[in-house]
This record gives sequence, structure tokens and C-alpha cells, in this order.
Amino acid sequence: MTIKSLYGTENMSNARVSPWFSGPLKGLGAVLKRLSSDPSSCFGLAVVVILVLCAILAPWIATHDPNLVDLPNALRSPDAANWFGTDELGRDIYSRIVHGTRITLSIITLVSIVVGPVGLLVGTTAGYFGGWCDTVMMRITDIFLSFPGLILSLAFVAALGAGLENAIIAIALTSWPPIARLARAETLTFRSADYISASRMQGASSIRIITKSIMPMCLPSVLVRITLSMATVILTAAGLGFLGLGAQPPLPEWGAMIATGRRYMLDSWWLVAFPGAAILIVSLAFNLLGDGLRDALDPKQR
Repeated sequence: MTIKSLYGTENMSNARVSPWFSGPLKGLGAVLKRLSSDPSSCFGLAVVVILVLCAILAPWIATHDPNLVDLPNALRSPDAANWFGTDELGRDIYSRIVHGTRITLSIITLVSIVVGPVGLLVGTTAGYFGGWCDTVMMRITDIFLSFPGLILSLAFVAALGAGLENAIIAIALTSWPPIARLARAETLTFRSADYISASRMQGASSIRIITKSIMPMCLPSVLVRITLSMATVILTAAGLGFLGLGAQPPLPEWGAMIATGRRYMLDSWWLVAFPGAAILIVSLAFNLLGDGLRDALDPKQR
């Protein structure tokens, strides 16, 4: 009996066109299709893609050097030469906003790299073991949640010192508790499932069950929560920059640009309008994208 007769012609053709990675690609395609079907989610995805492209192509799409001081052209209103006008030192605001996307994207990426694994590990460990482990971890989490994020970030930055790196550390230290709470709630529903009991009976260790069985089940909800929290991260970073505790001059951080331009905003509105609009649009985009991901990844929302 040949392989063709054993599996059938149709199955053989499907095997040739379906590589081993077709499953993840198919899932990603389904998520993108669902995001594109919703106008608000599609807008959020488009803004995030533009943000990434601006960060990558900043040296080529910026019209001026973002730190070039040109005092004769200071406080110049928007025109053909300076699309968003110039600031009090004659620096092109459009170029500074474009280069500021790199700072914003760096903050988002680094915070996500820290808070995602930390929150997932704390939440799944507390939810799986329960008892004193759950009590200790969740009380620590409650202490962090009892303070407003910006206030707690200010306290950490005051202790660590002003600067972009310390601001990222402070934001990361205050952003993991909601993810830990979510991961714990998900773990409480999964730990009594039949497949977890079967893994236990087969001799699987607790670490293996947590990392191989529970964490992958919690991952979609955690990804959605991280995406939704990015708007808060952006606003917190802008707030620290506005207060002079985040990115330091001459870095083109949007919050710091608003702080330096507020003294001239009555006569030169563009100094705060364009950086503020950038913060607003990017924060809104991440919220809309997070809502779309929640609907796409959670079958109960469909």
C-alpha cells in the first residue's frame, strides 16, 4: 500500500502546502483579520505601526537635526520649512517629535520586557501554590496597588535620581502588580483542571506545570493587559519628563518638550499642541488596540 493511498490525495496536498509553522501563522492571520474588521482596532494598529516605522526611519524622515540650535528662527510658526514650527531655541519640532518616537518606543519595549515576565511569574506562582505563598505575594502586590502609579514612580525616581534609565526602572516597578493580579485570577481557574491533575499524577514538577501548562494559558490575557497598560506607561513617562525627572535635555521626549514650551504657549501654541497631540494619539491607539486584542484572543467576547 502506498503512502498516497493510505492518506489520500487531498491529505497529501494539504501536507505539502501546510508547513509545521502554519498553526501560529494561521492564528496570527486570524487575529490580524479580526483587528482589521473593526475600525477602532484598525486605527490603533495603524498608529502603532506608524510609530514603529517612525522610530526606525527617524534619521531619514526627519527634516532637520532635532538638537540643532538656530536662534534666529526661534519660535517660528508652522510653515513649509518647519512643518510644526520651531521651539524657543530654533529647533524643528517635527524632527524632535519624530526622534521622540524612539524614546517612547524604548520605554514601552523595556517596560514590557520587565513587567510581563515578572507579573506572570508572581501571579501564576501565587495562584498555583496558594496558602502562605499566595498571601505573602498578594499582600506585596496590594502595597504597590495602594499607591497611584505616578506618585509611586515619583518616589522611585526621587530615590534613584532623575534620568531616562531610572524613569524606566521606576515605571516598571509600578506596572507589574495589575498583571500579577490578572495572572493569579487566571491560574486559580486553571489549577483545578483535569489536564493539570493528569500532569501531577504523571510526576510533573510544580515548576514544569507552571511554565509549560499554566503560563501559556495565561499569556493571551497578559498580552492584552500589557497592551492596555501601555497608554498609562506613556502618560507616566510624559509626566515624569514634564516634571524634569525623566528624559533630560536635549533629548526630544514629548513630556519634556511640553514642559519647556509651556512658558511660551500663549503666543506659540505649537510648542505644546503637537507634542501633546502625539501623546494623545499614541495613548489612544494602544487603548483601542488592546480592546481589539481582547476581543480577538478571548472567545467569550465574540
